[in-house]
Amino acid sequence: MVALLVLIVKVIQLYQWVLIISVILSWLIAFNAVNTRNRFVSICAEFLFRVTEPLLRPIRRVVPNVGGIDLSPLILYFILWFIQMLILDDILPHVASI
Repeated sequence: MVALLVLIVKVIQLYQWVLIISVILSWLIAFNAVNTRNRFVSICAEFLFRVTEPLLRPIRRVVPNVGGIDLSPLILYFILWFIQMLILDDILPHVASI
């Protein structure tokens, strides 16, 4: 059980990094710093979109845009952080003591 919880925490951490990379790449595309016609950039952008969009879409439906700024990645990051802290601080110590 402990190994499963540690694996879940690691997956959450990996997803948080993917989310950060996705935000940075979207900024680079928005400011025309990278060429989306480049095959590698378009493949990376498509992959990051497909991985992050299923969790961001429900948040975007609830939270409105604030002056053109999308706050959904920040909200999702904090939700993931909360779940991670819940597992590490509350659930894992009780499971490990059994």
